[in-house]
Amino acid sequence: KKGILVTRTWYIRSVDPQTVLLTGLTRDGTFYIENGEIKYPIKNFRWNESPVIMLNNVDEFGKPERVGDDESPFVMLIPPMKIREFTFTSLSDAV
Repeated sequence: KKGILVTRTWYIRSVDPQTVLLTGLTRDGTFYIENGEIKYPIKNFRWNESPVIMLNNVDEFGKPERVGDDESPFVMLIPPMKIREFTFTSLSDAV
């Protein structure tokens, strides 16, 4: 019924290689969702999450989308995901 839409993340860094814990920030489009509708934009967040845990919490996958640009060596195809219990740790002043 309520959620957060994250359209982009950045500044992703490893916190703990043993648990594959990563940290990063949301950026360029973070929105509050209620009853399946975008209600309003919200401030960016710092997050800490392990992709291993995150993938165990996926409710739905969408059609993979191209992520990155032609100048980046890290262009990937990643599906949008509906994830429950993602760990946001604090608000961020990131733009």
